[in-house]
Amino acid sequence: MTELYDMAFPPRSPVIEGLLYSGTYLFAGSPKIGKSFFMSQLGYHVATGTPLWDYPVRQGTVLYLALEDDYGRLQGRLNQMFGVEAVDGLHFATKARTLADGLNGQLEEFLQFHPDTRLIIVDTLQKVREAGNENYSYSMDYQNITALKLFSDRNNVAILVVHHTRKMEASDSFDMISGTNGLLGAADGAFILQKKKRTDPTATMQIVGRDQQDQELTLAFHQKRCVWELTRAEKPIIKKTVEPFILKIAGFMSGRNEWTGTASELIDLVPDIGMKANTLTRKLNVNVSDLFNDFGIVYIGNQRTSDRKTFTLLRKQGPEAGDDMTMNDD
Repeated sequence: MTELYDMAFPPRSPVIEGLLYSGTYLFAGSPKIGKSFFMSQLGYHVATGTPLWDYPVRQGTVLYLALEDDYGRLQGRLNQMFGVEAVDGLHFATKARTLADGLNGQLEEFLQFHPDTRLIIVDTLQKVREAGNENYSYSMDYQNITALKLFSDRNNVAILVVHHTRKMEASDSFDMISGTNGLLGAADGAFILQKKKRTDPTATMQIVGRDQQDQELTLAFHQKRCVWELTRAEKPIIKKTVEPFILKIAGFMSGRNEWTGTASELIDLVPDIGMKANTLTRKLNVNVSDLFNDFGIVYIGNQRTSDRKTFTLLRKQGPEAGDDMTMNDD
């Protein structure tokens, strides 16, 4: 535990605040319910950085693997939804390798050319699963999602994997995800899109995840524009309270682009922080994401010189700022 608190990890940034964070998520729904329309809508908002409904979006490049479509259908869908004004940061592919045949290598290559990538959509899981026996086991389902999760964690991106629900009803909507519990068990979260009847104009979207509160949204499908509109959120997003010492450090950095020193030196400059040097260092390690996401301050910890251990506070805006953040052990 001591070693753990003396480590600084890369910040986890929201792609869509309150809805989607870096990591690997499932997006499940019955066939032809409007999942691909929502994937296009999601990709467009992230690529442009425009809010999705009332939820702030962090702009970045998007790769949409539309593996059940062709480019003509994609063109028509996007024109119907958004008109002909193009978005440079939204990329499409209609073919990809399977997970067993090198999909992650293809994604790594894409990130080399587009290091600001924030979201990768895989539509659908069935297209990238290892071909073979259709009776998937828990271990195989877990392994498929884990392979994508390792990639998303290593590269600090969100991967959204489109999948189907089964016909059999369940008291817990997430038990309706087709396959074994290994899929949800390995994922960082999941979205379930459901209608009471296929002809209903409205649907519910339930969301669970490790990094956000559980939610249920009521959506309406705009028939002419083919976009989903939010009509009701079951409960408001509860924003985490920022610790007072973070606010004081943000104030200290308001007139600076960079500062390097020891915890004791920072306490001398900001005396009302109100904690000892070793406590401050550990608090900074724990609150890396709050510093970065709320104030655009990158914390680079545990920099050793011959006679002291320093850290750097760096003000840097933009989706690439987290690239400067590296994990440091004691």
